[in-house]
Amino acid sequence: MAHQVETMAFVGKTPWHGLGNALSPNQPIDVWAKQAGMDWQIESSDVSFMADSLCGGQLIKPYKEQRVLFRSDTHTPLSVVSQRYQEVQPREILEFYRDLTEQSGFELETAGVIKGGKKLWALARTGQTGALKGKDVSNGYVLLATACDGTLATTAQFTSIRVVCNNTLAIALSHKGNGTGIVKVPHSTKFDAESVKQQLGISVRAWDEHLYQMKQLTQRKVSQQEAALYFDQVFNDYHDVYPHQLQRPSLHLQGTASSNQKAEPNGRAMSKVMTMFNGHGRGAELSSAKDTAYGLLCAMTEFVDHERRAISTDHRLDSAWFGAGSALKQRSLDQALRLVA
Repeated sequence: MAHQVETMAFVGKTPWHGLGNALSPNQPIDVWAKQAGMDWQIESSDVSFMADSLCGGQLIKPYKEQRVLFRSDTHTPLSVVSQRYQEVQPREILEFYRDLTEQSGFELETAGVIKGGKKLWALARTGQTGALKGKDVSNGYVLLATACDGTLATTAQFTSIRVVCNNTLAIALSHKGNGTGIVKVPHSTKFDAESVKQQLGISVRAWDEHLYQMKQLTQRKVSQQEAALYFDQVFNDYHDVYPHQLQRPSLHLQGTASSNQKAEPNGRAMSKVMTMFNGHGRGAELSSAKDTAYGLLCAMTEFVDHERRAISTDHRLDSAWFGAGSALKQRSLDQALRLVA
């Protein structure tokens, strides 16, 4: 099957999804636009339809309530939207980072388009980094993404990437205040890059809170039974009091499948992440992750980013950042934080 990724570019090591054109550091926005496949515009035209005329011929009639969006370079249709729809251009995604890269020490690391141009993104490293325990290091990023097919509001969010395994995790702050960790701009509203940066609160606060939460998770030891209960909750999305009142999981505690486990919803996936948690995941033997709540979260994020079944690598990227995989990682984080609440 053809890749969903139309084009993308990256700096540094090959990204976890293994796709893209390699660039040297500190390239200008124009180079990024070309190499990431973002050097085109979203154009639009009123929708028309064909109808039979009374004379036996056919008429082309306009339907002015809706427009079709299409690529300026290939004229490939992208979606049909209302007249009120505010599209965000590929170039706007990259320009969002111009002052951040030129004045604030950010560095673009990857950018590209998915699904023939229906979804676009850019990811920049903020320069913020932190070690949880020993050599277990995470780096901070800001991801900006949009879509013109109705599947995603224009979204800016903090993201952390664990260096040892390239696992990605969206950072959402748990309390109100300036800087929310994530800002979503619906397509009924014009995208204002400066306003989004102010709302996002591009500062150290979001990163510091994220590190604090992760360090709490590294200090919370978990038993094999708690691990099985955690994975059952995450995969099967139920919300009983955690953990001592739960009796459901039939997961083998060492992560091997049993005859009972095969009938359990998502049993194969739960067996896989239990095995990863018990030493077979990337970085699972580090002191920060071994037998800890942080290890549970890392097993889940690695599973979503690298192991979860997908039609192709680029489908996995789309899911892990924007779709079902992203929701699964958020549920994983929520359940992990309940262990230290």
